[in-house]
Amino acid sequence: MIFRETRLAGAFMIDIEPVRDERGFFARTWCADELQRRGLMSELSQCSLSFNQRKGTLRGMHYQLAPDVETKVVSCKAGSIFDVIVDLRPDSATFRQWCAVELSADNRCLLYIPSGMAHGFLTLEDNSEVYYQISGRFVPASARGVRWNDPAFGIEWPSEPSVISERDRTYPDFAL
Repeated sequence: MIFRETRLAGAFMIDIEPVRDERGFFARTWCADELQRRGLMSELSQCSLSFNQRKGTLRGMHYQLAPDVETKVVSCKAGSIFDVIVDLRPDSATFRQWCAVELSADNRCLLYIPSGMAHGFLTLEDNSEVYYQISGRFVPASARGVRWNDPAFGIEWPSEPSVISERDRTYPDFAL
């Protein structure tokens, strides 16, 4: 696994290191030892899959409150997404800044998202599947979000969403 820093403190792009042979390849997407060596969260509690039928589907921007925070490693197993994270940690040097990457079945990249960041994505193709490896369990009472187009962040999306839930569309303006 090759870790590349993003613009946001503690968030990393992860490139797989395929071991190839006549069958194809094999590569790690989660390694507790690799994560621990970098001082990153290495506990894995659940894995989830998000299937999105239509291009232009927006999910996010989601996070969980303490003590139920989640660290995530996200990848796209089919199609492609414009994946966005926003730093919501008040003590962070990158507080209220955002970062976006393209994750796709073709590039096989992963995004390590530390706790305290909101996460969301916009599908760039029909039938896109997003795979989550998550450190904590989902606790509905701790689930929160910020609006995808909140001016507090100024996220530059590649296009307007055509499919978005009522909840994601109506989060209030960001406030500490």
